[in-house]
Amino acid sequence: MQATLHNIGKQFGKKWIFKGLNFTFESAQHSVITGGNGSGKSTLLLMLAGYITPTSGKIEWAKNGCSIAPQELFAHIALASPYLELIEEFSMEEMLHFQLKFKSFLAGITVGQLVELSGLADSKNKPLKHFSSGMKQRVKLLLAIMSSADLVLLDEPCSNLDKKAIEWYHNLKHNYGANRSFIICSNHNITEYLDVERILSI
Repeated sequence: MQATLHNIGKQFGKKWIFKGLNFTFESAQHSVITGGNGSGKSTLLLMLAGYITPTSGKIEWAKNGCSIAPQELFAHIALASPYLELIEEFSMEEMLHFQLKFKSFLAGITVGQLVELSGLADSKNKPLKHFSSGMKQRVKLLLAIMSSADLVLLDEPCSNLDKKAIEWYHNLKHNYGANRSFIICSNHNITEYLDVERILSI
């Protein structure tokens, strides 16, 4: 899935967070958006997800040469971010089943296999509200990366992850992200975007 920025800008009040961005996130490539605090990385990612609209310019999404309307984006996009909440009354296994009501996982992948892939099988029946921040981040990444979405958006994916969990994240993305479109936001944390093909600095 391809996403193209045409002279994109976002203004909050009288302040422009960024403006005049032109860039194409190509299909089947892994890209990263880098920048300092307050540069608008997360804002741009939410625009790419269709959650907020630009103040100026436009974004075009396409799959196999066919345009995708903003109201149809949900079926094509998965987003993981530290600021997006899980349903904490659910267990991890219940959360995985709940996701299936809205978005499928990669072909041939069962909920049982996802539980094993998470590395959290011993806690599969524990309510998510009792998970640590790092465990919750694992669940968010699992839901996004293992979804059947054409475009996977990850905002600071290594937030709250320890060294072992960062290795888990890279293995998951390497094993299941090939020939898929990924866009990662990072505050210049190179461990979050190893092996990306394109970089947009804002």
